[in-house]
Order: sequence, then structure tokens, then C-alpha cells
Amino acid sequence: MDPVELIGLAAGVMTTSAFVPQAVQTWRTRSARDVNLGLLVLLVVGNSMWLTYGALVGSWGLVAANIVTVPLCMLILWVKVTRG
Repeated sequence: MDPVELIGLAAGVMTTSAFVPQAVQTWRTRSARDVNLGLLVLLVVGNSMWLTYGALVGSWGLVAANIVTVPLCMLILWVKVTRG
């Protein structure tokens, strides 16, 4: 595997993993009161764009990271919008 792609994959694993604790907490408490709505909207849109970009340029590292990150952010956003 290309070393540059490995760096991208490692970065994707780390940034995607950063959302797991928040998603778990949000799911358990059924609240996203302390999470900023603007942040969540920008993350969902931005990560969806990274996913699209990764697919278009053939970067499986970007695709893999964002195919996990987008649903995690969407879960938090959904709880924020529906339950506060």
C-alpha cells in the first residue's frame, strides 16, 4: 500500500474514532443538548462532500473514513433535532 494512502487511512481512523464517544453518549442519554447544531450540520455536509470526493478520485481511505463518520454525525444531528 502507498505510504501516502496509509497516512490518509490513519488520519481517517483517528478523526472518525473521535465521533464514537459523542455518538455513544448521545445515544445513551438521548440528548445532544450540549452539541452545537451548526457544527453538526457543517460536519454532515462536509463529510458527505469528502465521501463524494474520495469516491470520485478513488481514495478508498477517504471513502472508508467518511462512510462511517457521516452516519455517526447524522445520528447525533438526528437526536439534536428531534430531542434537543
